[in-house]
Amino acid sequence: MKNLVKGSYKQLIVDTGVEMIEKAITVGTWGNISARDPETGLIYISPSGMDYVSIKPQHVVVMDQNLEIIDGEAEPSIEKNMHAAVYRERKDANAVIHTHPTYSTVFGVTDTPMKAVSEDFVQIVGDEVLTAKPYQLPGSPELAETAVKWLGNKNAVLLPGHGALTCGKDMKMTLKVSLVLEKNAQIFLFAKLMGSDIRTFTRAEIDAMQNFAKNHYGKKNEGL
Repeated sequence: MKNLVKGSYKQLIVDTGVEMIEKAITVGTWGNISARDPETGLIYISPSGMDYVSIKPQHVVVMDQNLEIIDGEAEPSIEKNMHAAVYRERKDANAVIHTHPTYSTVFGVTDTPMKAVSEDFVQIVGDEVLTAKPYQLPGSPELAETAVKWLGNKNAVLLPGHGALTCGKDMKMTLKVSLVLEKNAQIFLFAKLMGSDIRTFTRAEIDAMQNFAKNHYGKKNEGL
Protein backbone atom coordinates (compact mmCIF):
# COMPACT_ATOMS: atom_id res chain seq x y z
CA MET A 1 0.00 0.00 0.00
CA LYS A 2 3.03 2.30 0.20
CA ASN A 3 2.45 3.35 -3.38
CA LEU A 4 -0.84 4.92 -2.20
CA VAL A 5 0.93 7.26 0.24
CA LYS A 6 0.59 10.93 -0.73
CA GLY A 7 3.19 13.53 0.17
CA SER A 8 0.61 16.30 0.15
CA TYR A 9 -1.11 14.81 3.19
CA LYS A 10 2.21 14.52 5.02
CA GLN A 11 2.92 18.19 4.35
CA LEU A 12 -0.58 19.06 5.56
CA ILE A 13 0.19 17.49 8.94
CA VAL A 14 3.50 19.38 9.15
CA ASP A 15 1.92 22.73 8.28
CA THR A 16 -1.01 22.28 10.65
CA GLY A 17 1.30 21.49 13.56
CA VAL A 18 3.22 24.72 13.04
CA GLU A 19 -0.04 26.68 12.87
CA MET A 20 -1.24 25.10 16.12
CA ILE A 21 1.88 26.39 17.87
CA GLU A 22 1.58 29.83 16.25
CA LYS A 23 -2.07 30.12 17.30
CA ALA A 24 -1.24 28.97 20.86
CA ILE A 25 -3.78 26.15 21.03
CA THR A 26 -1.16 23.69 22.19
CA VAL A 27 2.38 23.77 23.61
CA GLY A 28 5.57 21.82 23.10
CA THR A 29 4.99 18.32 21.77
CA TRP A 30 1.48 17.91 23.17
CA GLY A 31 -1.62 17.40 21.09
CA ASN A 32 -1.81 15.53 17.81
CA ILE A 33 -3.14 15.83 14.27
CA SER A 34 -4.42 13.44 11.65
CA ALA A 35 -6.01 13.46 8.23
CA ARG A 36 -7.81 10.70 6.37
CA ASP A 37 -7.50 10.35 2.63
CA PRO A 38 -11.10 9.58 1.55
CA GLU A 39 -9.83 7.89 -1.61
CA THR A 40 -7.69 5.27 0.14
CA GLY A 41 -8.90 5.39 3.74
CA LEU A 42 -5.29 5.81 4.92
CA ILE A 43 -4.71 7.92 8.03
CA TYR A 44 -1.80 10.37 8.23
CA ILE A 45 -0.93 11.18 11.85
CA SER A 46 1.65 13.29 13.62
CA PRO A 47 4.58 11.47 15.27
CA SER A 48 4.89 10.92 19.00
CA GLY A 49 7.02 13.20 21.17
CA MET A 50 8.34 15.50 18.45
CA ASP A 51 8.30 19.28 18.59
CA TYR A 52 5.97 20.54 15.87
CA VAL A 53 8.54 22.89 14.38
CA SER A 54 10.94 19.95 13.98
CA ILE A 55 8.55 17.56 12.24
CA LYS A 56 9.36 16.84 8.61
CA PRO A 57 7.12 15.03 6.09
CA GLN A 58 9.13 11.81 6.47
CA HIS A 59 8.27 11.74 10.20
CA VAL A 60 4.51 11.70 9.56
CA VAL A 61 3.15 8.20 10.07
CA VAL A 62 0.71 6.60 7.66
CA MET A 63 -1.55 3.82 8.94
CA ASP A 64 -4.79 2.11 8.11
CA GLN A 65 -7.85 2.16 10.39
CA ASN A 66 -6.63 -1.05 12.07
CA LEU A 67 -3.51 0.87 13.16
CA GLU A 68 -1.21 -1.07 10.84
CA ILE A 69 1.76 1.14 9.95
CA ILE A 70 2.17 1.69 6.22
CA ASP A 71 4.85 4.39 6.12
CA GLY A 72 6.79 6.87 8.25
CA GLU A 73 10.12 7.11 10.05
CA ALA A 74 8.74 7.80 13.55
CA GLU A 75 6.33 6.32 16.07
CA PRO A 76 2.72 7.46 15.63
CA SER A 77 1.06 9.64 18.26
CA ILE A 78 0.01 7.77 21.38
CA GLU A 79 -3.54 8.95 20.66
CA LYS A 80 -3.71 6.93 17.45
CA ASN A 81 -6.54 4.89 18.95
CA MET A 82 -8.63 8.01 19.47
CA HIS A 83 -8.09 9.29 15.93
CA ALA A 84 -8.90 5.93 14.36
CA ALA A 85 -12.00 5.61 16.54
CA VAL A 86 -13.31 8.96 15.29
CA TYR A 87 -12.84 7.92 11.66
CA ARG A 88 -14.59 4.60 12.24
CA GLU A 89 -17.63 6.32 13.76
CA ARG A 90 -17.71 9.53 11.74
CA LYS A 91 -17.69 8.91 8.01
CA ASP A 92 -18.13 12.66 7.48
CA ALA A 93 -14.82 13.47 9.21
CA ASN A 94 -11.54 13.53 7.30
CA ALA A 95 -9.43 15.40 9.85
CA VAL A 96 -9.00 15.23 13.63
CA ILE A 97 -7.09 17.61 15.88
CA HIS A 98 -6.38 17.14 19.58
CA THR A 99 -5.24 20.34 21.29
CA HIS A 100 -4.23 21.43 24.79
CA PRO A 101 -5.96 24.84 24.90
CA THR A 102 -6.02 26.85 28.12
CA TYR A 103 -9.54 28.29 28.21
CA SER A 104 -11.39 25.31 26.78
CA THR A 105 -9.69 23.00 29.27
CA VAL A 106 -11.26 24.99 32.13
CA PHE A 107 -14.65 23.68 31.05
CA GLY A 108 -13.34 20.13 30.94
CA VAL A 109 -11.83 20.14 34.43
CA THR A 110 -15.05 21.56 35.90
CA ASP A 111 -17.32 19.31 33.78
CA THR A 112 -19.16 22.41 32.57
CA PRO A 113 -20.93 22.27 29.19
CA MET A 114 -19.50 25.00 26.98
CA LYS A 115 -22.53 26.93 25.76
CA ALA A 116 -22.43 28.91 22.52
CA VAL A 117 -21.95 32.62 23.15
CA SER A 118 -20.52 33.59 19.75
CA GLU A 119 -22.11 33.30 16.33
CA ASP A 120 -19.15 31.55 14.69
CA PHE A 121 -19.31 28.86 17.38
CA VAL A 122 -22.99 28.28 16.66
CA GLN A 123 -22.37 28.06 12.92
CA ILE A 124 -19.56 25.49 12.86
CA VAL A 125 -19.61 23.83 16.30
CA GLY A 126 -23.19 23.87 17.58
CA ASP A 127 -25.19 24.86 20.62
CA GLU A 128 -22.77 23.41 23.17
CA VAL A 129 -19.79 21.12 23.66
CA LEU A 130 -19.75 18.46 26.36
CA THR A 131 -17.05 16.79 28.47
CA ALA A 132 -16.13 13.15 27.87
CA LYS A 133 -16.43 11.27 31.13
CA PRO A 134 -15.27 9.54 33.16
CA TYR A 135 -11.64 10.58 32.98
CA GLN A 136 -9.49 8.14 31.02
CA LEU A 137 -5.71 7.95 30.78
CA PRO A 138 -3.97 9.45 27.71
CA GLY A 139 -3.36 7.00 24.88
CA SER A 140 -5.69 4.36 26.26
CA PRO A 141 -8.36 2.52 24.26
CA GLU A 142 -10.77 3.63 27.00
CA LEU A 143 -10.07 7.29 26.20
CA ALA A 144 -10.76 6.62 22.52
CA GLU A 145 -14.08 4.96 23.32
CA THR A 146 -15.17 7.64 25.78
CA ALA A 147 -14.16 10.54 23.54
CA VAL A 148 -16.09 9.18 20.56
CA LYS A 149 -19.14 8.48 22.71
CA TRP A 150 -19.35 12.06 23.96
CA LEU A 151 -18.35 13.56 20.62
CA GLY A 152 -21.43 12.05 19.01
CA ASN A 153 -22.39 13.98 15.89
CA LYS A 154 -20.81 17.22 17.09
CA ASN A 155 -17.50 18.64 15.86
CA ALA A 156 -15.84 18.96 19.27
CA VAL A 157 -15.60 17.33 22.68
CA LEU A 158 -13.71 18.28 25.85
CA LEU A 159 -11.31 15.85 27.53
CA PRO A 160 -11.22 16.44 31.32
CA GLY A 161 -7.84 17.64 32.58
CA HIS A 162 -6.46 17.02 29.12
CA GLY A 163 -7.71 19.31 26.36
CA ALA A 164 -10.07 19.20 23.41
CA LEU A 165 -10.75 17.02 20.38
CA THR A 166 -12.19 18.43 17.16
CA CYS A 167 -13.06 16.98 13.78
CA GLY A 168 -14.35 18.17 10.43
CA LYS A 169 -14.74 17.49 6.75
CA ASP A 170 -11.15 18.59 6.10
CA MET A 171 -8.15 20.02 7.92
CA LYS A 172 -9.02 23.64 7.23
CA MET A 173 -12.44 23.27 8.84
CA THR A 174 -11.12 21.22 11.75
CA LEU A 175 -8.47 23.79 12.60
CA LYS A 176 -11.13 26.49 12.39
CA VAL A 177 -13.31 24.55 14.83
CA SER A 178 -10.36 24.25 17.25
CA LEU A 179 -9.73 27.99 17.14
CA VAL A 180 -13.39 28.97 17.45
CA LEU A 181 -13.82 26.56 20.37
CA GLU A 182 -11.02 28.29 22.28
CA LYS A 183 -12.32 31.75 21.33
CA ASN A 184 -15.80 30.91 22.60
CA ALA A 185 -14.36 29.56 25.85
CA GLN A 186 -12.36 32.74 26.40
CA ILE A 187 -15.37 34.97 25.74
CA PHE A 188 -17.54 32.93 28.08
CA LEU A 189 -15.03 33.05 30.94
CA PHE A 190 -14.36 36.77 30.53
CA ALA A 191 -18.12 37.41 30.50
CA LYS A 192 -18.37 35.48 33.78
CA LEU A 193 -15.86 37.89 35.29
CA MET A 194 -18.20 40.77 34.43
CA GLY A 195 -20.69 39.34 36.90
CA SER A 196 -23.66 39.77 34.59
CA ASP A 197 -25.98 37.23 33.05
CA ILE A 198 -24.61 35.63 29.90
CA ARG A 199 -26.86 35.66 26.88
CA THR A 200 -27.01 32.37 25.01
CA PHE A 201 -28.82 31.74 21.74
CA THR A 202 -32.35 30.45 21.35
CA ARG A 203 -33.04 27.23 19.43
CA ALA A 204 -34.57 29.25 16.61
CA GLU A 205 -31.49 31.47 16.37
CA ILE A 206 -29.19 28.44 16.37
CA ASP A 207 -31.18 26.71 13.62
CA ALA A 208 -31.23 29.87 11.49
CA MET A 209 -27.48 30.48 11.81
CA GLN A 210 -26.59 26.86 11.11
CA ASN A 211 -28.82 26.85 8.04
CA PHE A 212 -27.17 30.04 6.82
CA ALA A 213 -23.67 28.64 7.38
CA LYS A 214 -24.51 25.38 5.62
CA ASN A 215 -26.54 26.62 2.69
CA HIS A 216 -25.71 30.27 2.06
CA TYR A 217 -22.46 31.54 3.59
CA GLY A 218 -19.74 31.74 0.95
CA LYS A 219 -22.04 30.40 -1.78
CA LYS A 220 -22.06 32.16 -5.13
CA ASN A 221 -25.27 33.89 -6.02
CA GLU A 222 -26.77 32.26 -9.05
CA GLY A 223 -28.66 34.01 -11.80
CA LEU A 224 -27.38 37.46 -10.95
